[in-house]
Amino acid sequence: MKSLHQSSSLTATKKAPEEEPLFNSLRAKTWDEFLGQEHIKKTLRIAIDAAKKRNEALEHILLYGPPGLGKTTMAHIIGREMDANIRVTSGPALERAGDLASILTNLEAKDVLFIDEIHRINKVVEETLYSAMEDFCLDIVIGKGPSARTVRLDLPRFTIIGATTRIGLLSSPLRDRFGLISRMEFYTPEELFHIIAQGSQKLHISIPREAVMEIAKRSRGTPRIALRLLKRVRDVAELKGTETIDPETLHESLNLLDIDHQGLDASDRRLLLTMIEKFNGGPVGIETIAAALSEDIETIEDVIEPYLIQRGFIKRTPRGRVVTEEGLRHLGKRHESSPIQEEIF
Repeated sequence: MKSLHQSSSLTATKKAPEEEPLFNSLRAKTWDEFLGQEHIKKTLRIAIDAAKKRNEALEHILLYGPPGLGKTTMAHIIGREMDANIRVTSGPALERAGDLASILTNLEAKDVLFIDEIHRINKVVEETLYSAMEDFCLDIVIGKGPSARTVRLDLPRFTIIGATTRIGLLSSPLRDRFGLISRMEFYTPEELFHIIAQGSQKLHISIPREAVMEIAKRSRGTPRIALRLLKRVRDVAELKGTETIDPETLHESLNLLDIDHQGLDASDRRLLLTMIEKFNGGPVGIETIAAALSEDIETIEDVIEPYLIQRGFIKRTPRGRVVTEEGLRHLGKRHESSPIQEEIF
């Protein structure tokens, strides 16, 4: 990326119309484009270089962490770095052992099989995967009853890259068969700044540095959210007929998306307000919160709660969830028992 020190805005170089399809995706294609996760990148690059030097397939890799941090993007970059074909599937798509067998028998040596949401893989398929990952062979049962027999098929040495948002749901036998296990961390605003700047160049839009940092601060440490906000801001700018995303356009876009300065959206604030106004900030059980919000417990635990806990707005206690002083302050609220008058929100 070019230096940003000499300009107050980020302006993309104009591309010819025939080049537009090349930039339909903002996904990074190389390690240099993939910003952040430096420790994981360093570990993977060493493993890739060593495997290529030995002319062997890469070890199986497990990437885990919250959604939107770049697990799929990293898997594709690994495939390119290994000069290998990459096949993509997901845990729920592998319903039967035959589904897995049809994919594995079509792989070539050093190919990469990327399995997204691997924690949702069927138990029968998972057991078939054990021998494929460890011994590079596939045991297939032919026939039924007394006449059934097992045929073992040899497989080329390949690499499985698994991605999951819930590593705790993976069984120990499956988890132990991965040679490299890496956790994807949330990004800092500074890292997101460069990701958004890079995305603005691919989208051919000019955006002031202050606007880039404002988007970065509201992106919950997640590149997927940052780039989504950038696209929505661009949409508003295009409708207004402006080529530069000015502060007015930025705030109008973020207000339309109902995202505040801490990155909280309507669902986040609704949960906080429900806990404060109906249960005096807690402690309150997750089942009670779900009933009050008419939401599934899994949605609250997996989608809404993590960021609020990370930001210190709520905490889990043995008696239930509690809104912290930081959460109250963010909404301009106080506990009912507090003599301090509520601030205007």
